Amino acid sequence: MALVVAAAVTAPLLGRLGRPVHAWAAPLFGHVLPHAGPGTPAAVLVAAVVVRWGPALAGRLPWSRLLAAGWLAAVAWTVALALVDGWHRGVTGRLTTRFEYLSEVPGVTDVPAMLRGFTGRILDGSAEAWTTHVSGHPPGALLVFVGLDRLGLAGGGWAAVLCVLAGCSAVVSIAVTLRALGDEASARAALPFLVLFPGAVWVGVSADGLFAGAAAAALALLAVDLSRPAPWVVVAGGAGLGACLYLSYGLILLALPAVAVAVARWRRCRLLVWAAVGAAVPVVAMTVLGFDWWQGYELVRQRYYQGLASARPYPYWIWANLAALALSAGPAAAAILRRAVVAARSARTAPVLLCLGAAAAIVAADLSGLSKAEVERIWLPFAVWLPAGAALLPAADRRGWLCLQAGTALLVNHLVLTAW
Repeated sequence: MALVVAAAVTAPLLGRLGRPVHAWAAPLFGHVLPHAGPGTPAAVLVAAVVVRWGPALAGRLPWSRLLAAGWLAAVAWTVALALVDGWHRGVTGRLTTRFEYLSEVPGVTDVPAMLRGFTGRILDGSAEAWTTHVSGHPPGALLVFVGLDRLGLAGGGWAAVLCVLAGCSAVVSIAVTLRALGDEASARAALPFLVLFPGAVWVGVSADGLFAGAAAAALALLAVDLSRPAPWVVVAGGAGLGACLYLSYGLILLALPAVAVAVARWRRCRLLVWAAVGAAVPVVAMTVLGFDWWQGYELVRQRYYQGLASARPYPYWIWANLAALALSAGPAAAAILRRAVVAARSARTAPVLLCLGAAAAIVAADLSGLSKAEVERIWLPFAVWLPAGAALLPAADRRGWLCLQAGTALLVNHLVLTAW
């Protein structure tokens, strides 16, 4: 709370001193605009139901039914939060602005040619430069929406549905990961926290929600694969992680949570060679098709500082980013992380390792200087793993922490008109 208040107070002070932070609702990206909408009563209802009955149901429902219920509850929570801003402004219109992916979809008529010429359109000022979000990501992100369009599911509505459904699947993937690593009790304890994840404000609707779901699925596949003896199965997990590299350059930091999964299954670490083989498959395929990931990354670093990032002060954002994370991950994340650090000295359990792996990725992203503001959505693929350690909280306190998580999301969504 102190971090969030400090970031909010410091931002306007820096503006008066001639060093604006270029975020009107700092530490969040959006506008301070108290409002309510059709999703308000639904969001309050979903939060109340999960807080009241979620922990008990998570403890006793059969596993498959629990996963289905968790995913449906997360979808209900995310959609309700999005509808606080209204159907068009909160859902169907989010991905249709001139900065987003859908604005470039009609121009992709030849996918191989697009891949071969992709890097030539990254820098601002180049001929037919890509729009902001397309230029800032590998072509895999754009290809997802092109594929959706080719299936006849064009427009912002279907894109929003995909992002929400995929983003909410992280609830299932993280629970499956914990169980695959031998800790079903922790998976059950974490599920209500995963459902009421405050970052759902940005899962609905942003492409980063889609990235979070894909990344969680890849890590879950790796965890499940490492619990089996067949090397070819581990190849599939590695291929999933490799494919994530073509959704967002920042997902290269999934290597750190992946190491956490491997440490939790250290007796099977020899199988990681096969995971590396799997990761190489999409890399080789995309390189052969004409897209050079490293060249794209270097050009994106230049493009990033061609825009607003060059004016955003690093000394402010290196710690204000963590304030944005505190709002996205929720106050329970602070308590979970503290307990994970303490527990790591004696017990390297799955919840501890997964939390610390995600935290390490966040620290690396923060120090990189390529995440100045907007991290409440950009870091979703890592922040969503922090509730995996909910079992570290005392059982008697968990309902109270759930209330704080839900309250944070509701407060942010009703006070700030977010850009996503």
